[in-house]
Amino acid sequence: EARVLDLCCGTGDMTFALLRATGKKAGVSDPCIFGADFSHAMLVRAAQKFQGTSLRWIEADALALPVPDASFDLVTSAFGFRNLADYNGGLREIFRVLRPGGEVGILDFGEPSGVIGRIYRVYFKRVLPAVGTVISGVKGPYAYLPASVERFPSPHQMLDRMRAAGFSGVSWTPYTFGIAGLYRGQKV
Repeated sequence: EARVLDLCCGTGDMTFALLRATGKKAGVSDPCIFGADFSHAMLVRAAQKFQGTSLRWIEADALALPVPDASFDLVTSAFGFRNLADYNGGLREIFRVLRPGGEVGILDFGEPSGVIGRIYRVYFKRVLPAVGTVISGVKGPYAYLPASVERFPSPHQMLDRMRAAGFSGVSWTPYTFGIAGLYRGQKV
């Protein structure tokens, strides 16, 4: 009976993964799971891909969600939160829409440290954009990704921002040497 919001959901893959994680068959007393994104085209694609499920889609800015306070038990964001114009504002808005006892999980890219970090940065900033541009013929997205990751707060800074927004029990779990990580917190 949990109400879940997948923020910056794009075409809804994580939203659908949340539905699958419930173990219930699509359309049979599904939990209340929403995907929210500001891109109309992404949400149209999500609705087409997952037609026949009870997933619900909200076209909205993550910094001003059109839902009442304390609406959700869980808010997730997978590889979209770093694209917000205001991280502190995004965290405050997530805190606002969470019910007391609710949790947030933000999965996003990071920059590893040490030797692996140096190798990764060369790949991520030079090799990936060059190969991506050659294959797709489009430069923008492959140049944007490294820039968005570079401006994203470090894990320590992000945890401080989460605490400042009101979250308790905040944590960061790194994956693949810190190339990605999961930030968690709770609204007490």
